[in-house]
Amino acid sequence: MNKIAILGAGSWGTALALLAARNGCQTLLWGHNKEQIAMMAKLRKNQRYLPNHPFPENLSVTAELAEIGAFTDLILVCVPSHAFKNTLIQLKPHVSSHVKVAWASKGFNPDDGSLLHQIVADLFSVQTPAAILSGPTFALEVANNLPTAITIASTQTAFAKELSNILHSDLFRTYTSSDVIGVEVGGAVKNVLAIAAGIADGLGFGANTRAALITRGLNEIIRLGIKLGGNPETFMGLAGLGDLILTCTDNQSRNRRFGLALGVGKDQATATLEIGQEIEGISAAKETYLLAKKYAIDMPIIEQTYKVLYEGLAPLTAVHNLLGREQKPEY
Repeated sequence: MNKIAILGAGSWGTALALLAARNGCQTLLWGHNKEQIAMMAKLRKNQRYLPNHPFPENLSVTAELAEIGAFTDLILVCVPSHAFKNTLIQLKPHVSSHVKVAWASKGFNPDDGSLLHQIVADLFSVQTPAAILSGPTFALEVANNLPTAITIASTQTAFAKELSNILHSDLFRTYTSSDVIGVEVGGAVKNVLAIAAGIADGLGFGANTRAALITRGLNEIIRLGIKLGGNPETFMGLAGLGDLILTCTDNQSRNRRFGLALGVGKDQATATLEIGQEIEGISAAKETYLLAKKYAIDMPIIEQTYKVLYEGLAPLTAVHNLLGREQKPEY
């Protein structure tokens, strides 16, 4: 029986642990909160995030990273991007040199704006099998066994196939890719654009505005992604356009709901408290904005969203700034 350890006992990590276990994989789910993990072990479910989904017998939980290395060499990291590096630093002493690291975290390294695959290479080795899982996915729908498709990107074809075999099912379709950079950029930047789309909807603008934001936002993702080394085709796939549409249009998206709250006049602290989970787009807005400045890339939607979040710009003013830009060809 295959074995996999999943780091991060939030909604997405739990949903992927349920998926792997349902597919017959011996699964160990780790979380840093010992009280939460103890409760999950007792109730045999994640009462906080996915209360209606009991754990299969082959799904275990732990709060001890020391148990991970003894269990398996296959790791899937699902912690927020800001915790990604520190989690791997803590994990490293407990795993062998044969460790294989995948992640479903979406974002940049807040230390320097680097991509997450660079953290893996720096902490372990450039030869370490590494892969990212990304695409249009909501945790609850995966837990509910609703049809879903994702991309698994790795420069090591055999590792991408191994992960695909573990996670693929009749209702969870996996596509493989070699474009790690493109998949990472799409997954990180779409969260910022979802905040922008939420702000526009919260202000009362219509479907026309939302469609324009998605389309022009995709162009911004492509510009940055190509500059960083991504494949243009990736951004038209599941991890690009697919994930962007999902996150910008459905209120299961925490980033979209955060933007909606700002659009109706709530402050960031109130909006964050009401959502009660990680909002990756907040930090990604700063990191993406700084990357755009570093590489002199025109990303006006990102820029205005950053100014709303970090410079106190009124959301309505941000929209007017976008609409008032100089006319130009679309391409």
